[in-house]
Amino acid sequence: MSLRITVDTESSVAPFEQLRRQVAEGARAGELPVGHRMPTVRGLAAELGLAANTVAKAYRALEADGVIETRGRHGTFVAAAGDAAHRHAAQAAEAYATQAHRLGLSRADALAAIEEALRARYERESGG
Repeated sequence: MSLRITVDTESSVAPFEQLRRQVAEGARAGELPVGHRMPTVRGLAAELGLAANTVAKAYRALEADGVIETRGRHGTFVAAAGDAAHRHAAQAAEAYATQAHRLGLSRADALAAIEEALRARYERESGG
């Protein structure tokens, strides 16, 4: 299994974010199966022509999102990303619902706020 990642240095999206997205999408789509050993930070940085800190930043974000897991000196591996992503999303949704309720928003207003935030986020990422 080979990791196919490309980084567009001309893109307005930061290189670490391009890397993070591609690994997360690969894990979610099953192109990077659970347990797949990831390249070392230095190895991937050299392969992509990036600074090691850039790759390390992407790996930290992926680990925080539950997409990958580091097993000390044994390396970094793809985790069960789908379960972790859904769990994190559910926790974020619960926190939002709690805050919206505390603020006294109606259900309709809370839904409208989140729909607007999602629309803005996805439009920004798609460039349109």
